[in-house]
Amino acid sequence: INYNRKKSYFHPKNLIKSLIHFYKWKKVIRLIQPDVLISCNYAFDFYWIPFCFKEVPKIKEFHSSRYFENQSRKQCGFVKRLRFRLNDFIESKFTRLLVLNPDEVSFYRSKNITVIGNPVKKVTEELSSLTSKRVIAAGRIASVKGFDVMISIWKEVIHFCPDWELHIYGDGAEDYLNHLNHLISVSHLDNHVFIHKATSSLDKEMLYSSIYLMTSKTECYPMVLIEALSLGLPVVSFDSPTGPRHIVKNNFTGYITPYGDVKFIAKQLVFLIQNEELRKKIGQNAVIDSISFHPNNVMPLWEKLFFNLNLLRDN
Repeated sequence: INYNRKKSYFHPKNLIKSLIHFYKWKKVIRLIQPDVLISCNYAFDFYWIPFCFKEVPKIKEFHSSRYFENQSRKQCGFVKRLRFRLNDFIESKFTRLLVLNPDEVSFYRSKNITVIGNPVKKVTEELSSLTSKRVIAAGRIASVKGFDVMISIWKEVIHFCPDWELHIYGDGAEDYLNHLNHLISVSHLDNHVFIHKATSSLDKEMLYSSIYLMTSKTECYPMVLIEALSLGLPVVSFDSPTGPRHIVKNNFTGYITPYGDVKFIAKQLVFLIQNEELRKKIGQNAVIDSISFHPNNVMPLWEKLFFNLNLLRDN
């Protein structure tokens, strides 16, 4: 359809494209004749899906956190309030809304919500030895991931652990990447912090590492944490709204620290770095706990949801 993503979906140029989208969409759905329809994107079809093919149950799946949107909702202007109310109305017409963790439920006006986290299947049975002096982080190179804060944390860490390194993997905004490289340089961390391009073999890089670090401003359901746990890596993360606390068990599979507290998270990292036996014990816990995220445990929740939706349809 080639919507202009620099403009609102309601911009005249995009509204015209939406007519083509609607026509093609209906044609495809008629051809498929689905038993259940799941919308997992957030495109213009959000506004018409609930009103078409009424005999088909429809699920709207949300993958990002509404924490900050919910905060802004409390003090937004008239036009934005109207948009929120329109979205609330549309969401109420879906058969079911699906969110990734329980904290997100309160950010929706609909009562018809189901919580199912994403499954993660291990790509290898190997586990990290947790002996390398290396901490790893990964994600889109964007300010929301808090890599600038991570560099500040590492300034604190190397005072006590000067032979440990931080390795960050990801692609993204060039201006933010330049900012990060500047911070590394002025902080004299050139031999301690390394930024690499995104890799399709992140699991191998995790196996060479001993701790996974996350400092995002917001994370709804960071699957990279599950991947790290499954490879035996302890995780140290800010209590970012709203996801890490639902994946990492504090003091058992890692540490969830107060959001934005650089000194405290650095202290936890140093503690884990300096205590290899504890690090290995937490790594063992991580592997065991990661099984709860395996498809064998998550997909039955989907099957139950489909079964219940079809019961509703049959009735």
